[in-house]
Amino acid sequence: MQQLNPKTKPFTARGSKVERCSSCLLQARVCICKYKVSHRSASQFFLVMHHNESYKPTNTGRLIEDCIEDTRRFKWSRTEPCSDLLEALDDEGIDPYIVFPEGEGYEERMVEYEPKAGKRPVFIILDGTWRQARRMFRHSRYLDAIPVIQPKVSRSSEYRLRKAAVEGQLCTAEVAATMLQQSHDPRGSEILSAYFSIFNDHYKAARLSRPLDDDTEAKRLLLDAQKVGCVK
Repeated sequence: MQQLNPKTKPFTARGSKVERCSSCLLQARVCICKYKVSHRSASQFFLVMHHNESYKPTNTGRLIEDCIEDTRRFKWSRTEPCSDLLEALDDEGIDPYIVFPEGEGYEERMVEYEPKAGKRPVFIILDGTWRQARRMFRHSRYLDAIPVIQPKVSRSSEYRLRKAAVEGQLCTAEVAATMLQQSHDPRGSEILSAYFSIFNDHYKAARLSRPLDDDTEAKRLLLDAQKVGCVK
């Protein structure tokens, strides 16, 4: 079984000594789990994760798993394709796309999103740093037959927990929110964006030892969503 469980290995880098929530991996005092909302989208996400990202509290891929139902996570390997991923991609009921910026050498693979009758769109996100994601894209020969779609970025990234290597680069959760909007699911995009905003604020509050603001627009949105029965 090669599908990745991101919570089976302890986090041992700087900050590893603090008490953390076992689910969201943030410091216990800034846990965001009470804001989780589960959204059923017409689209699905496959997160193909670099092993260095799996256990970092700053990784935002888990936010997609928390908010968007049926999200799946797989471990990336250059030499040994994940059998679970290959099996999932063999499903004739899905319409898969690799989410990646356009570039030289694969122009013929670039497509625009168009819904296909009877098929569920699946967006494959290469979850790692920009450098890791480029390497994953180049060396995943077993994914060469899958079309590539570029997220239509309309704003700058709000992610401030790591320095972006490329101007305008979005983090994993922001990419997913963009693709939800692009695939005509504004509600899913709104929910994921709100959860990401809370994650961003809480992580910074913990790192800077600041108090939390319990009455933000993002928190009100998700708590209201929970009241109508979308609780995860």
